[in-house]
Amino acid sequence: MESIKIFDIKIDLISSKEINEEILNLCRKNKKEVIANVNINAMNISFENKKMKSFLNNAYINFIDGDGVNLGAKLLGLKTGPKVTYDWWIWELAEFCQRNKLSWYILGAKEESVSIAFERLNKAFPDLEIKGYHNGYFNKLNNGNEKVVDEINRLKPNILLMAMGMPAQEEWLLANMDKLNINVALTGGAVVDYISGEFKSTPDIFRKLKLEWFYRFLQRPKYLLRRYFIGNPLFIYRILVEKFQSKKEKPSVEKVLESI
Repeated sequence: MESIKIFDIKIDLISSKEINEEILNLCRKNKKEVIANVNINAMNISFENKKMKSFLNNAYINFIDGDGVNLGAKLLGLKTGPKVTYDWWIWELAEFCQRNKLSWYILGAKEESVSIAFERLNKAFPDLEIKGYHNGYFNKLNNGNEKVVDEINRLKPNILLMAMGMPAQEEWLLANMDKLNINVALTGGAVVDYISGEFKSTPDIFRKLKLEWFYRFLQRPKYLLRRYFIGNPLFIYRILVEKFQSKKEKPSVEKVLESI
């Protein structure tokens, strides 16, 4: 698959249909891999968090989950790729897994949210085998963690759908992936909240205007204020620094404005 590098992290230019096929191939060959989503938040965290960067650099696929990553690629003169976001892809993936008899286990979010998500998926996809689920609020350092790992291994799902948010889900997988009897781990962030209906999927008009981030902000302003209104400009600043450093130039105000 074609890929680029931003901040020395591999980003794969892959569509949702191609991801689905890769998941199926991994399951049929009984492989074990991580498929991660990469957005501005992931890039900012990995810029400062060595564990997050290590996680992404060892993932089988890092797909583009946000227009900001493609904007960064454009500013660096790199190729852009398809955007895949969980608020719509999860339904496509559920239908694909139902058709190909791939089983799930869901881990993360609040107990009420993951329970509702389980019920909604069962209703929409009655032949999708969801072997179990567990909320994300368990002790991850002792027996509580072992019980969750043991349950997943007992049930042997093809896919572990994570929903703990970044970087908690990535750090948990770094610590536990070797112990898990699964084929594919997906880092889904707020995916359970989309399935349960707690968060609404982005309307088409916001997608076309590349303002998905702003629609999400409107739903969770306090939680997302820092991520978007500090994180987004910080990411662009870091992209421009990388661009001019690669050319060994000092980024004058005129050159920065010209790049934007």
